[in-house]
Amino acid sequence: MGDYDDDTAFLGQRGPFFIVTFLLLNFICISTGLSGIYFVFVGATPPHHCLIPSEANLSEAWREAIIPLETVDGKSQQSMCSRYKLDVVKDYSDRGLVPGVDLNVTDIEEEKCLDGWNYSKDIYQSTIVTDWDLVCDDQWKTPLASSCLFIGFLIGSLVSGQLSDKFGRKKLIFICLAGQPLSMVVHSFSPSWVFFCIFYLFVGAFHISLYITTFVLGTEVLSKSLRDVFTTLGVFLHYCIGYMLLPGFAFGFRDWRPLLQVMAGIMVVYVPFWWFIPESPRWLLAQGRVEEAEAIVRDAARRNKVVAPDVIFKEQKVEASPTDTKSYTILDVLRNGKVRTTTFLCLLLWLSTNMGYYGLSLNTSNLSGNPYLNSFLSAAAEVPGYIVSTVLIKLCPRRPLLTVFLIIGGGFLLLIQLIPEHLHALALTLEMAGKFGFTMSFTVVYAYTAEIYPTVLRNVGMGMCSSAARIGSITAPYIIYLGSYNKYLPYILIGSMTLCSSAVNLFLPETFGRELPETVEQMQRCRGLCQQKKIDKCPEAGDEQKSEVVNQSKL
Repeated sequence: MGDYDDDTAFLGQRGPFFIVTFLLLNFICISTGLSGIYFVFVGATPPHHCLIPSEANLSEAWREAIIPLETVDGKSQQSMCSRYKLDVVKDYSDRGLVPGVDLNVTDIEEEKCLDGWNYSKDIYQSTIVTDWDLVCDDQWKTPLASSCLFIGFLIGSLVSGQLSDKFGRKKLIFICLAGQPLSMVVHSFSPSWVFFCIFYLFVGAFHISLYITTFVLGTEVLSKSLRDVFTTLGVFLHYCIGYMLLPGFAFGFRDWRPLLQVMAGIMVVYVPFWWFIPESPRWLLAQGRVEEAEAIVRDAARRNKVVAPDVIFKEQKVEASPTDTKSYTILDVLRNGKVRTTTFLCLLLWLSTNMGYYGLSLNTSNLSGNPYLNSFLSAAAEVPGYIVSTVLIKLCPRRPLLTVFLIIGGGFLLLIQLIPEHLHALALTLEMAGKFGFTMSFTVVYAYTAEIYPTVLRNVGMGMCSSAARIGSITAPYIIYLGSYNKYLPYILIGSMTLCSSAVNLFLPETFGRELPETVEQMQRCRGLCQQKKIDKCPEAGDEQKSEVVNQSKL
């Protein structure tokens, strides 16, 4: 197989074809930012206490006194899960006794909230917690519902890679652009918690499939210079734009059902994109569909106002054979020792990075202050991370860069437990610094992994790594839930896991300044700490065919 970048060099690095494709793919990523973390608002738990039925006819003093006081984080507040026995309190109220004057209310036996709960509507009009009383004995259902999104991510990651490699990047992108808003609308009509969890799986599957396939398509279609920008500031920054818009929608629609319906409705703007976004010529060549790939490149030349040669992909036409058009699956990844070892190391990196990123993102609702503002600030804190990582990834090798970012993310979280109780602002600053580190790690690990895998395995490999990442994101809600027992425990677990994984990428091949591999034979081999020498031939090319392992730019 010839070198795609060399064959299409006549298109240039800019031009209308590349710029329009770049802008449209970035715009698609905004929708993933809207749908990715909306559970922060949909699953929020507002302040609440036991509901006292009006027919109890209690005096005002007893209505205040019937809810016990408890100390939480050094502050006294009304209990959220218990009340003093209603029949005893009603008897005292009927007899005209005054709590705190005629008797001590703490001597009355407590009971559970047998008549439901009264929820504050100061911030949220409705969430799944208030609709289905997911508090107290049922509070475990909230993190489980959140994990369903990431289970959907896992399913989508496994399925989308193979579907994309079999049917094409473009088709899968637009299937997801239709399926994502449809699943969100159906999700908004969930009649119960069980149905909410089931529908959330579909939201997650379409979401991650759209994100990964858009990322891969941009990687394979765009020119080298725009590819660098797309895989850092492009895809991640536009995801962040959607993430920053989310609090605005949530603030305007404080009922979770209309919120989902409105966000799903605005995605109709993507329908015209079908006529402007091309299929990946790299994928078409890998499938042996040379004529279709040439047709797309010729159209790109026309739009860029350059002259295309009579035959664009000469070598592909000469060398095309049944093995060139082989469809690769997960089994091929597991069978090949070189690919298997690399994949295993990538899985560990993705798991720890996603656990930290989503753990801190979902922890937004637990921070003090306005949740809408906190969510916006959490999203905005990612912007400098994307900018810094974009600059550094153009200048620095991938392995040490990712190691440093992971140490920053995990190290700051471990420091939080050393901060005195009264220095809340300093602890919050360290948490945002940790989010900054995970944001940069998130950027690099996506680009790094896509650079490692060849075109014929890139989507399958990305899908497998994304699947492993979902194990980390699935557990993230429960790790945050452990904070109800010890507020430092989530930080200790995430920080320790991240620091341990920071050494993993030292065993991966360096991809900085090298061309994207097209075939499995061109994929680099891991040797020890990957102290690789410059080579002229592929490490495992059975036919002694030369491989163009030259300076590879980032995706």
